[in-house]
Amino acid sequence: MPTRTPTPTEPMDAHDLRHHGDAEVRDDGAALTDLAVNVRADTPPDWLRDRIAASLSGLAAYPDGRAARAAVAARHGLPTDRVLLTAGAAEAFVLLARALKVRRPVVVHPQFTEPEAALRDAGHSVNRVLLREPDGFRLDPALVPDDADLVVIGNPTNPTSVLHPASTVVQLARPGRTLVVDEAFMDAVPGERESLAGRTDLPGLVVLRSLTKTWGLAGLRIGYVLASPDTIADLERAQPLWPVSTPALAAAEACMEPRALAEADRAAHRIAADRAHLVAGLRRFTPHGLRLAEPPEAPFVLIRLPHAPQIRTRLRTLGYAARRGDTFPGLDTNWLRLAVRDRATTDGFLNALDKALSAG
Repeated sequence: MPTRTPTPTEPMDAHDLRHHGDAEVRDDGAALTDLAVNVRADTPPDWLRDRIAASLSGLAAYPDGRAARAAVAARHGLPTDRVLLTAGAAEAFVLLARALKVRRPVVVHPQFTEPEAALRDAGHSVNRVLLREPDGFRLDPALVPDDADLVVIGNPTNPTSVLHPASTVVQLARPGRTLVVDEAFMDAVPGERESLAGRTDLPGLVVLRSLTKTWGLAGLRIGYVLASPDTIADLERAQPLWPVSTPALAAAEACMEPRALAEADRAAHRIAADRAHLVAGLRRFTPHGLRLAEPPEAPFVLIRLPHAPQIRTRLRTLGYAARRGDTFPGLDTNWLRLAVRDRATTDGFLNALDKALSAG
């Protein structure tokens, strides 16, 4: 069974929580084909670039987020006092860690490591629930301690690519507990099934969204929080003044428009088809010991390979950057995360993987 807390073989400091995929493609990795970062390729689209560029004429004025906030609220059918715009979803984790008075925070791993890093930086002692490969990295709500007053889970989860059923996630909600659901990749799921965005009936629910993944805006930093008015007010008090820039606000407003939502949905279906192509290709390497976390539902997949660190190094010499998995609690050095790309890029990568495995 999965364990609720770190075991003696996995102390809290055993993982580099500040390591992220962009480290794989900096400096000597800048020329590599990037399978390490989960931002959609060939973005932002021209129409979004134009909207961002048009906002530059207003840089002399302080940012005014009212229109963007209203657009996000309308997109999810919520009043504006349930929306907070942030400098990327990562800022929201810092705000939550600093603003909320919690005694026993729990982070469900493997998942994005910034929530735990932010909580620890704010002085909290963090408990972990570790989901395991034999269970498909699936959430069992019974594993979360009853006295946890803050629970953080990703859906779909980075790096496992698991999409937890909404009916399972909502079992974690209860009075006196803040339930944080990181939906940074939910817009890459066709129909956004299993999303909790827009729900107002669950006590303590906080949903985080990012616009950097689907729209290629990692350098602009834009995301948002959906929560109760009281929680939004607490987080807003913890924010610095004017935290979201005018160009980022313009992007947020544009990405809430009907044509943008339709384009995102088309992209989600295309990603699903491209992911199926990648998965089919990866299955050819099961004789080499490759295992895949299945079924993947996000714009990335998680694989386990014997001697993965050496394979990752060989892939770099062949021109491809893959995300190491050992920085995620619950995973070891034999895990790699691969971003879903177009079929031509995937075919090139699969050929490189064949060479890397054959060289062993």
